[in-house]
Amino acid sequence: MSLARKFQTCLLTMSLSVAVWAQTPAPSPQAQPDAKAELQRVIGQIDRNAGSFHSTQANFVWQQYTKVVDETDIQKGTVYFRRSGNQVEMAADITDPQPPKYVLFAGSKVQVYEPKIDQVTEYNTGKDRAAIEGFLVLGFGGSGQDMLKSYDVTSLGTEKLDNVDTAKLDLVPKSEKARNIFNHIWLWIDLSRGVSIQQQLFQAGGDYRLANYSDIRLNPKIPDSAFKLKTTGATKFFSPKG
Repeated sequence: MSLARKFQTCLLTMSLSVAVWAQTPAPSPQAQPDAKAELQRVIGQIDRNAGSFHSTQANFVWQQYTKVVDETDIQKGTVYFRRSGNQVEMAADITDPQPPKYVLFAGSKVQVYEPKIDQVTEYNTGKDRAAIEGFLVLGFGGSGQDMLKSYDVTSLGTEKLDNVDTAKLDLVPKSEKARNIFNHIWLWIDLSRGVSIQQQLFQAGGDYRLANYSDIRLNPKIPDSAFKLKTTGATKFFSPKG
């Protein structure tokens, strides 16, 4: 399976798709000195958070807009991140709408468990594991220096969001392969903690995702059970091909 197909399959299934914006003009390549200084300050804050990062727990609201049918699907729940060795694991409990779904990204697999039909759908990320992880941890444990290596990053100034002072960043992937899938990303970074509280995520054709995170807890003690799917002895496992 190609990297593009893996991103589309894994990230869309996980409802964590990252963004394309084809209609907004690109920012000027010559950032003003104040903007550059602000960007360095934000990157430094992200690095400080990444340096002490062990785990994160947050509530989320994911809104997926599909232009062709002019509809927005909304999902709510709780997401968990933790560092495991030199990798980051992610789990999400999608509790609204019903029936619930549970997502786990660990090792080289993305697994989606649907208790109602007692089935786990598995996607093997293979050699693209690190690239997929890089998209998932934007603003949640990923370092600012790694962000600068992978993206052209521009400061879009500050903005108060949900009574939180944030820095708004514009990210354009440096990799042509990544740009063909996700060519534009916006992050709102909490200036006091260096974590993302909102992401504007766009897909080709006018589709987009707005992801909002609240009640963010840094380095809580998260039980191992949060990173295990609560399957049964009769659970069916399915791996799509192609």
